[in-house]
Amino acid sequence: MVWLFRWAKRCVLALLGLIVLYQLWLFGWVLLWTWVNPGMTRFMEIRLAELQAKDPKARLRKQWVDYGRVSVHLKRALIVSEDGTFVHHEGFDWDGIQRAIEKNQRRGKVVAGGSTISQQLAKNLFLSPAKTPWRKAQEAVITLMIEATWSKRRIFEVYLNAIEWGNGVFGAEAAARHHYGIGAAQLSPEQAARLAAMVPSPRFYDRHRNAPGLVRKTAVVLARMPSARIP
Repeated sequence: MVWLFRWAKRCVLALLGLIVLYQLWLFGWVLLWTWVNPGMTRFMEIRLAELQAKDPKARLRKQWVDYGRVSVHLKRALIVSEDGTFVHHEGFDWDGIQRAIEKNQRRGKVVAGGSTISQQLAKNLFLSPAKTPWRKAQEAVITLMIEATWSKRRIFEVYLNAIEWGNGVFGAEAAARHHYGIGAAQLSPEQAARLAAMVPSPRFYDRHRNAPGLVRKTAVVLARMPSARIP
């Protein structure tokens, strides 16, 4: 019986050690990306694998663009659409999370997540779309790492270059060129509002560009943009 207890203890310690090593590995990447721009994110790898399963020659459309070369309209649109308190919170919008829980309870299913821009970025950089307790817990840890080491401007810059805007289309520059044939710096308020409204379901809205829901949300985002505070 004693040997069984010792074996179990060693297994638990080994597991804890692996978890700690994994967190350190993640933190190492977070520190590196404070100064170095990420190449491929986990979400990009997943999407590329899906595309190449159908077409081995498929490639992602992405092009890094510095923060100052992204239209201020797109920055404002994303803030009001995705995370109105981004410049104030430390990674989590607790009021937003509470509102999402109440909305999900009323609907009887998950229809809102309450994730901040920092949380979305943590997920896109390292994790999968799976909605498991482990993934949500790991997302929270990575969010804390990012908020502790990056400025709000850096978080937003990487976010602008990491999020998906169509099937295999990632980042503001690729999105502007894919949807409007212009650079990210040239986006008008209306174009920016529409791109921001696409973020929750980018591949669906890429296929259904005149969907009533997209049109309605674009109008809401456009009306709220003047109130946005950006880093």
